[in-house]
Amino acid sequence: MAKRDYYEVLGVHAQVTETELKSAYRKLAMQFHPDRNPGNAEAEARFKEVSEAYEVLKDPNRRAAYDRFGHAAFEGGMGGGGQAGFGGDFASAMSDIFDEFFGMGGQRRRGGGGRERGADLRYNLEIELEESFTGKTVEIEVPTSATCVTCSGSGAKPGTSPTTCQTCKGAGRVRATQGFFTLERACPTCQGRGTIITDPCEVCSGQGRISEERKLSVNIPAGIEDGTRIRLAGEGEAGVMGGPSGDLYIFLSIKPHAFFQREGADIFCRVPISLTTAALGGEFEVPTVSGEKTRVKVPEGTQTGRQFRLKSKGMPVIRSPQFGDMYIQVVVETPRNLTKRQRELLEAFEEEASQDNHPESHGFFSRVKDFFEGLGT
Repeated sequence: MAKRDYYEVLGVHAQVTETELKSAYRKLAMQFHPDRNPGNAEAEARFKEVSEAYEVLKDPNRRAAYDRFGHAAFEGGMGGGGQAGFGGDFASAMSDIFDEFFGMGGQRRRGGGGRERGADLRYNLEIELEESFTGKTVEIEVPTSATCVTCSGSGAKPGTSPTTCQTCKGAGRVRATQGFFTLERACPTCQGRGTIITDPCEVCSGQGRISEERKLSVNIPAGIEDGTRIRLAGEGEAGVMGGPSGDLYIFLSIKPHAFFQREGADIFCRVPISLTTAALGGEFEVPTVSGEKTRVKVPEGTQTGRQFRLKSKGMPVIRSPQFGDMYIQVVVETPRNLTKRQRELLEAFEEEASQDNHPESHGFFSRVKDFFEGLGT
């Protein structure tokens, strides 16, 4: 059984603060704690699920990894690239995670000259079902860090350049011997960069990047499904001191629709019809997700739950010329608030009705009668 999203487990949104996260966890942990629910296996399972989610999300590094790769960040045997909805070299990306977790001083992986890869960013985008049907291009504004133009990302004042750290001689790491062990850690002088900026850029204060709002165009293909993640390579935060930029991940959700429910490429619509239409036959008009109108013929004697299939009236199959189907399920509505005349007419019909008018109910109650007779009651 697939694990639920950790944010969903704790009942919080992805931008939740540490304080809000802790509060949500304590509330749920108290509710489902085994001491408060002795012998309740379901409560025990929920307590373990809540605790697991909090253990990951309370740690900034593990939370960042989870936001990037979901549950795949902590599972073995993940295989090659493209797992968990992410493109690119997955093994390389996982290497980034282990560098973050087990690297020197918890620093991100650095390149030559102290360059540090920028962080990945997440953007939540909600669209209408109709927009998912047609596809569209969305303009978004993303708060991010961009390379400082003044110093070209070096962090040093124009006309100067970073100097080699004399403590670590540019390695970014120092070693210390304790007994039989030799420990290696990030250089405390240059924080693992290997270089020191003696004359920092006045615009970015030596970071090599500045904060800004970036406008991006995101292409939403026709037929895209709820929960899809779109990766925009290099559109995340700019790297430190000219390092490579991170990626931007668009997390897509589709708003609930007033009429339609979606299952893959198929569309389902529940339509109530009157008792007389179901008994005598008729037709009604319904919209399709494409915005067109179509008529559905109801044969005489239609029962609740009957489905009518409208071929190729569903959602487009992504990157394919095919379309799903639309299914109309009718529900026979029992009339209420009857007038005296209406009641008389229905009573007259009931008096003249035979088992041929209600074969299903007649057959059911005949079997019930036989059942009780078999019990001798």
